[in-house]
Amino acid sequence: MRRSLSLAALLIVPVALLLPAPAAGQALDDPTIVAIFDATNTADIETGTLAAKRAQSKDVRDYGAMIAHDHEAVRQLGRDLAKKLGVTPTPPAGDASAKTQAEVMAALRAKHGADFDLALVQHEVAFHKSVIDAIQITLLPAIQNQELKALVEKVVPAFQAHLLVAQRLERQLHETGPTAAK
Repeated sequence: MRRSLSLAALLIVPVALLLPAPAAGQALDDPTIVAIFDATNTADIETGTLAAKRAQSKDVRDYGAMIAHDHEAVRQLGRDLAKKLGVTPTPPAGDASAKTQAEVMAALRAKHGADFDLALVQHEVAFHKSVIDAIQITLLPAIQNQELKALVEKVVPAFQAHLLVAQRLERQLHETGPTAAK
């Protein structure tokens, strides 16, 4: 039980760390926001792809495939816009999001069956809540370029939809136990 709790904590607590934050005194400019946008989408592509391959539940596999597909499309829109604008993505100084994502993926890979499904869905709930909060509270107010702002605003409803599906799957898995969401 202790091992399960520590793995769950690893999957949920550092979600905010997946969203790279600028170092103290570092301005949150458009190149940094583009890098954060790209890293966030890349992280969920990786997580979704793992879910699509490893989940026990068909619903969780389908959810994983959906988020991987959606985040690939959104990441490409961001990359295309950055190229059009001549913006070179610049990760924040001291960005630890890749290390945190690797830890999350290792913890998920250590789980199997219904335990994997629940851990993945719980991670996705926390991840999407953190992403939505970061967009609304930190990123949108800092974006200078109107095209970039429009793109980020355009994708918020998709992130909200992903959150709602993850929350539904989490309830389903809790209500019916290990055989839920098949």
